[in-house]
Amino acid sequence: MKRGILLTLNICLLLTFAAFSQIQKSKAHWTYTFSKPEVKKGETVDLVFTAVIDKDWYMYSSDFDPDLGPMLTTFTFEKNKTFEVVGKLKPQNPKTKYEEVWQGNVRYFEGKGVFKQTVKILSDNPVIKGTSEYQTCSHVTGLCIPGNEDFEFKGLKVASAGAVTPAATDPSQPTVSATSSKEPATVAVAPKTDTASVATVPAPNDPASATNEATDGSTQLVRTDENPTTDKSLWGFALAAFLSGLVALLTPCVFPIIPMTVSFFTNQEKGKLKAFVYGISIILIYTLIGTVVSRLNGPAFANFLSTHWLPNLLFFGIFFVFGLSFLGLFEIVLPSGFVNKMDQKADQGGYAGVFFMAFTLVLVSFSCTGPIVGSLLVASAGGEVVKPIIGMAAFSAAFAIPFTSFALFPQWLKSLPKSGGWLNTVKVVLGFLELALALKFFSIADQVYHWNLLDREVYLAFWIVIFAMLGFYLLGKIRTPHDSPLEKVSVPRILLSIITFTFVVYMLPGMWGAPLKALAGYLPPQSTLDFDLNKRTAGAAPSAVSGEARKYADLFHLPHELEGFFDYNEALAYAKKVNKPVFIDFTGHGCVNCREMEARVWVDPAVLKRLREDYVIVALYVDDKTELPEAQWYTSKYDNKVKKTIGAQNADLQIVKYNNNAQPHYCLVDHEGKLLVSPKNYDLDPAKFAAFLDSGKAAFGKK
Repeated sequence: MKRGILLTLNICLLLTFAAFSQIQKSKAHWTYTFSKPEVKKGETVDLVFTAVIDKDWYMYSSDFDPDLGPMLTTFTFEKNKTFEVVGKLKPQNPKTKYEEVWQGNVRYFEGKGVFKQTVKILSDNPVIKGTSEYQTCSHVTGLCIPGNEDFEFKGLKVASAGAVTPAATDPSQPTVSATSSKEPATVAVAPKTDTASVATVPAPNDPASATNEATDGSTQLVRTDENPTTDKSLWGFALAAFLSGLVALLTPCVFPIIPMTVSFFTNQEKGKLKAFVYGISIILIYTLIGTVVSRLNGPAFANFLSTHWLPNLLFFGIFFVFGLSFLGLFEIVLPSGFVNKMDQKADQGGYAGVFFMAFTLVLVSFSCTGPIVGSLLVASAGGEVVKPIIGMAAFSAAFAIPFTSFALFPQWLKSLPKSGGWLNTVKVVLGFLELALALKFFSIADQVYHWNLLDREVYLAFWIVIFAMLGFYLLGKIRTPHDSPLEKVSVPRILLSIITFTFVVYMLPGMWGAPLKALAGYLPPQSTLDFDLNKRTAGAAPSAVSGEARKYADLFHLPHELEGFFDYNEALAYAKKVNKPVFIDFTGHGCVNCREMEARVWVDPAVLKRLREDYVIVALYVDDKTELPEAQWYTSKYDNKVKKTIGAQNADLQIVKYNNNAQPHYCLVDHEGKLLVSPKNYDLDPAKFAAFLDSGKAAFGKK
């Protein structure tokens, strides 16, 4: 019996060994095509390498660190005088993931992988052939199979110098293609004569070599000559944009427009129809900004709307005037002659006002919606058209839904019985809120231009007084011109006054340094506070960084007494000196999510310890308007515009070098500015952020 069992086991082992000892065929099946069927001698054409990859398998790309471990995809051409390789191999939209086994980011394809290589045609009958090397791996078994395959491109028509060559492939014509000439076998690398692709990490100042690193929750710019986006990927992008629009509704910049919306639509005729027109207008305006204006102004336009002094002071003035009007100082009415004309053309005039309200909402919300909108503008400026339209339409649709509901809601209010002066009470409460929220716009301009007029304690003092007066108003201790005497206080007013005074008490410790995490996105940075009890005033060891000569240290400050730099090159040089990785914080004065990250994540002891001990920190403000000396100006290779300010140069660095323009955006890099791990964006989980910092330190240690 035992002998039979042993015999059976041996047979099974032999069969298993035999199965796995067979030569495994590659799981990628190649075709080779030209980007156009005909060219002139001396012109360039793209060679398109397409790999169809088996289900549950993936193939590594060519554009990540070659020293990491996996085999990169390469194409080696046989040299001859009939063609010339131009530029680097361009993989088309590979995915990115962090692999624990390699302790780094890898880029790969699933389903289908496409590579493009530009060549210059030098002869009537070009001979374009060579050998490819690549690696496919299984998601199921973990098995990896190297591939080695000969390729040859045939069928290109080369016209004479005087002939007319089609500018693009005619969709009605068949594609010129050639298939592989042999089955893939084990790797046997012949001496290479001309390597067309070398997987490298981008050089520090080479805009053309920016990598397409995947990030957490941010939209990426993909620099390719052609974007083979499928319907599925566009649907996924639209869904992500729609969800981002819902998230944006929770940001502070949105709330100031709610009282204006409610007030505007309270007395509107045909309210329901106009409410729907309001929502449609929001979608149209967002989409137009994203697809028309961006073609002329690029991603800097969103930055202008959210940080420039002119729109911010304009919004401050609008909300301040509305607030005074709501409190009863004056009534905002149109001239009687204009009103009569509008009565004659009621629909036309009314809908113009609705469109203006929608336009105001779009502009005001840019302070918080800038990250996703800005990323879409980058894609649009980079040449994409359909994707920005779909993204902006989906984002604005989510954004428009609740505001359309707010526009409808006043009609429901209007149908309720008019019991006393409760409508005036609502109006006065909205007036107090308008005054408080108007300060946010003045604060953004104050920070960006370093006016130092509305520091944290001044801002808090205004809010404490405004909300205290609101509490007293709810209790009937303060009356406005249109209020009736209040003989008794209703229970709802008592509850609202309790909430209001509780909020006031919560803000009071902030005058002396309490972080007030719940208001992190609304308040100026804590570094602007003149008297902060949380600062270590005695026994604190001086930081080595503070002894360095640092640019802009008089303009910017890091939170939580962290020491660091505000110039990219200075930070890299110091990091090399002390042999530490660099933590890059792409931030902005008007970035509410940046302040929230600092107040709720950076303050965590585990995160703060790692930032203080393991990294050289550099904060790069992308919206600062401080103009640099003319000798430091330069023209960007990305948009051909002259970058004159600190913010413009930092924003250009983020787009060109790190392929992203959302804030907050955190990059962990080595002394040459090369990414150690995939960057991170807005994430309020301190444990995940600490793990992110640990992964960067580990990757740096291995280098």
